[in-house]
Amino acid sequence: MSEDDINMEEYPTEIHDYLAAFEKSLGSVDEMLKTMMSVSRNELLQKLDPLEQAKLDLVSVYTLNSMFWVYLATQGINPKEHPVKQELERIRTYMNKVKEIADKKKASKLNKGAASRFVRNALWEPNTENEHSSKTPAKGKKRK
Repeated sequence: MSEDDINMEEYPTEIHDYLAAFEKSLGSVDEMLKTMMSVSRNELLQKLDPLEQAKLDLVSVYTLNSMFWVYLATQGINPKEHPVKQELERIRTYMNKVKEIADKKKASKLNKGAASRFVRNALWEPNTENEHSSKTPAKGKKRK
């Protein structure tokens, strides 16, 4: 018997693809963690602005709590009834706040001075023309 035959007997065949995908995902997570751990946190944070630091911290803590969620599920504990669910929701709230801040930063800025000049010059002011024409002296004699 080969090792694959032994493994196939330990769990139902219909979940084999799910387990293979899960194992592949764990390998990806492991590679990402090794990459992140290869650079010191202080060095990494010095290169980032405060908004990027917040994003990094939120992604890190969200990943850690998600992995704990998976751990609970593998231990037969329902993670939906565990405090980790509230923690993930809290982190998502902060992630949304950071996203809003980033979106506001990307939004175009309004130059109030230019906008007011544009609006002022685009509006028709009938009183201004009347005053202007009444103040200009007539060049010729008035006809009777």
